[in-house]
Amino acid sequence: MKRIFASADEFVKQSDWKDLAIIKFCLFSIGLLVGLQITGTCKKGVRIAASVVFTLTYIPLMVKYLKILIGKS
Repeated sequence: MKRIFASADEFVKQSDWKDLAIIKFCLFSIGLLVGLQITGTCKKGVRIAASVVFTLTYIPLMVKYLKILIGKS
């Protein structure tokens, strides 16, 4: 667990405001997927949009984090 927390600290140290903004969009979109209660007619569109935003933000964050975790950055 210590290694995971240390790598998370290093990730934050190497991040700028843009990375943190992407994290917020990522968390917001997953929050929409989990907790948003809307009518059945709009649900599919919101789910697709939130999934796209989550995917587009999650992948670059994890690439950067995994580089830090394995020690390449």
